[in-house]
Amino acid sequence: MKQIIKLTIITCAVTLALSGCSESTNSSSYTAPLTSSKAHVKELSTYSAETFFDTTSIMGSSFSPHGDKILVSSDESGIYSLYEVNVQTGGKTRLTDFTDSTYPIRYFPNDERVLFTKDTGGNERFHIYVRETDGTVKDLTPGDETRASFAGFTKNASQFFITSNQRDAKFMDLYRVNSKTYKVTPVYQNTLGLNVGAISPNGRFIALSKSNSNKDSDTFILDTYTKTLKPQLISKHHTPAQYSPETFSADNKYLYYSTDAKGEFSQMWRYDLASGEHSPALADDWDVSFIYFSTSGRYQVSGVNADASTKVTVIDTQTNKEIAMPKLPAGNLRGVSFSADEQSMAFYLNSDTAPSNLFVWQVGSNNTQQLTNTLSKKINQNDLVQSTIVRFKSFDGLEIPGVLYKPKQASSTNKVPALIWVHGGPGGQSRTGYSAMQQHLVNHGYAIFAVNNRGSSGYGKTFFHLDDKKHGTDDLQDIVYGKKHLQSLEWVDTDKIGIMGGSYGGFMTAAALAFEPEEFKVGINIFGVTNWVRTLNSIPSWWESFKKSLYDEMGDPATDGDRHRAISPLFHARNIIKPLMVIQGANDPRVLQVESDELVAAVKANGVPVEYVLFDDEGHGFSKKENRITASNAYLKFLEQYLKAE
Repeated sequence: MKQIIKLTIITCAVTLALSGCSESTNSSSYTAPLTSSKAHVKELSTYSAETFFDTTSIMGSSFSPHGDKILVSSDESGIYSLYEVNVQTGGKTRLTDFTDSTYPIRYFPNDERVLFTKDTGGNERFHIYVRETDGTVKDLTPGDETRASFAGFTKNASQFFITSNQRDAKFMDLYRVNSKTYKVTPVYQNTLGLNVGAISPNGRFIALSKSNSNKDSDTFILDTYTKTLKPQLISKHHTPAQYSPETFSADNKYLYYSTDAKGEFSQMWRYDLASGEHSPALADDWDVSFIYFSTSGRYQVSGVNADASTKVTVIDTQTNKEIAMPKLPAGNLRGVSFSADEQSMAFYLNSDTAPSNLFVWQVGSNNTQQLTNTLSKKINQNDLVQSTIVRFKSFDGLEIPGVLYKPKQASSTNKVPALIWVHGGPGGQSRTGYSAMQQHLVNHGYAIFAVNNRGSSGYGKTFFHLDDKKHGTDDLQDIVYGKKHLQSLEWVDTDKIGIMGGSYGGFMTAAALAFEPEEFKVGINIFGVTNWVRTLNSIPSWWESFKKSLYDEMGDPATDGDRHRAISPLFHARNIIKPLMVIQGANDPRVLQVESDELVAAVKANGVPVEYVLFDDEGHGFSKKENRITASNAYLKFLEQYLKAE
């Protein structure tokens, strides 16, 4: 799979794979007896950004050792803080109170100490912290330049593992930490540019990966019981393919890894550590995104990226059958975890109109308990919009998928303005699920078409690589043809179509205004790259192991500098003649503030309306609710003035 860690904007503001991360809501049920589009418009309520972001974003689902509490991070205070949720009552106890957001890792297996992570001001230098049971906090990975991540406990919980770049800013070494004393011991010094993928429960085997190109990677096994500590390649192959370690079996006998070597989509395979035999474990008609197991291995959890929605399956490995869960509200499962005794299962449900809420289920029973109720009480769920998956033909006949939101105000007699939304990446994917920002705009009468242009993940490796070194050209034409598709819809105002997006999507927004200046009425660039020459020469040091993959995707600045300049909107800002809004975080380590400063100045020199919103306390994305509200209000005001009113 493409390393989309590189430039993807994470709107829940953390670049870690934390379970249950979303802007979550619950719904109050209401059915309006509407029989016509006019009645529909009359009955619809619209809500402010403050109301939409009154919904609480929540993530994390780690059980306490006794299974009576669940560790989460919630932004109900305005930033993400840690809370314990009582499994019986749903009551929450706040555990952290920093000025920066804190994100959950997990409880210690045998006591109620907590591991968590945070950076400073959005600089993405995440540290690992422990919160003692008395409330005191210790930074286990100090250092202004340090970036660290958690890599798992041993099964007996006497030790846990972290990766850190404290020795060499470019590479993440592996360390073992004593669970009682916090003494840190080096395990593997990473001089080859490998990345830790998984560690066996007994701590003996380390699975490592190496990115060779954006089409090819390898998986290695390191046996820590040997003296040489030399990683052994287990993914020998002759045709470029991705091999990525996922997890070990609970009995330490097998490594599960993903690979696209067998077809268009990623499958899960199993490697026998004793015999060296490889065997298939799980395949689907889409990418198998992940697989993991409960502590004993009794339950297997897997996810498939099925047409922009994740379908999670939980298998009882004793029967090899999917577990029978009770009837649940509409939505997709995510963030599944089990208590230590495996009697309880925590999970989130999420949909376009009902964002993630935390549930707990006594396995085998008929009932679940909803522990959170996070949609603003002022919002009627029936005023929110369910998306549809739409496909259209691009300039060369290629079929392009997208996620379309049709405002409830829209009809053939009440045409609405529309926005093309472009996801981050390169290589991201617009997906179904709740977004307060998008629902806010749709609620106010703006259609949103989230186009998954060529190069997006989730549609096979051929589709994924169609934009390699063609950014700002072929993929931009997919966006233009997405606009043409909108213009074919009888309920869209064909003369009022704008474009917006974050990170790579911000680049595409600026590129659309610079290279297709007559196509879109307005553009909103959120944390977007506008100068690839500078960006590719100033990538964070910790991206070193992915740099070759990034260069295969975008081009090496040493040899492709002319192309990077040609596709960079900043150097063609004289072409921008339509109103532009730019959103920027002052602490962004990926898209430096100077990029946005220069673009804004250049477009203003054209005499074109430009709105610039700079957040002094954000990085590459939003971590503070107040800033999300400010930005969403700014989007709406800008669109009302320059798109709807035109």
